[in-house]
Amino acid sequence: MMTCIAIDDEPKALEVIERYCQKISLVSLKATFREPLKAIGFLNREKVDLIFLDINMPDISGMQLLQTLTPRPMIIFTTAYSQYAVESYELNALDYLLKPVTFERFLMAINKAAAVLSAKNPTGPDEDAAVFIKSGPQTYRVRINEILYLEKNGNYITLHRKDGNILIRENMGDIFDLLPATDFIRVHKSYIVGIRHITMIEVHQLLVNGEKIPIGSTYRDSLRDRLGIP
Repeated sequence: MMTCIAIDDEPKALEVIERYCQKISLVSLKATFREPLKAIGFLNREKVDLIFLDINMPDISGMQLLQTLTPRPMIIFTTAYSQYAVESYELNALDYLLKPVTFERFLMAINKAAAVLSAKNPTGPDEDAAVFIKSGPQTYRVRINEILYLEKNGNYITLHRKDGNILIRENMGDIFDLLPATDFIRVHKSYIVGIRHITMIEVHQLLVNGEKIPIGSTYRDSLRDRLGIP
């Protein structure tokens, strides 16, 4: 499980982060701080994977606090001001959430952090590895190895599983970023497939769970290279 803390001088902002973290089993919120200097003391004693960090705070700004940390955990800035976005990415922040932060946007940031942490600390195949997917008012915990393929249709993406599909209103690129690169490959502008579920490949199509998936011409060579097909 990914550990985190939140630093923000606004109590309501911390309450939102705490409430959102309670909904997501991927993350454990260890502490919240309204005073940045107390957070620095905690970080000198405890190691965390991720910090939710406000920018405009008394005594020391979030930007200044970040530069004092060695080593640096992953950082997700939470702020009401958009003008700091460029500077935040120059400091290698993982994400930049504008207040008021929606649960959908928060969930996307958490999934991104989990993917980065998994890439940093590979432990071999994890049959229980999962991501959280928002669909309307529901949020589903989806095991990675159960995802057959994703299909884009207009503004929606259908996540196909053997035991039922999930309809998502999301950008294809953002969804692809959440999935482990070792397990999935994009084969068409409208399709991402789970490599373990591919059963047959032809020039223009492949089979996943008996379903025919088209292979786009711009993806054909990368697919064959990835799978070691001459």
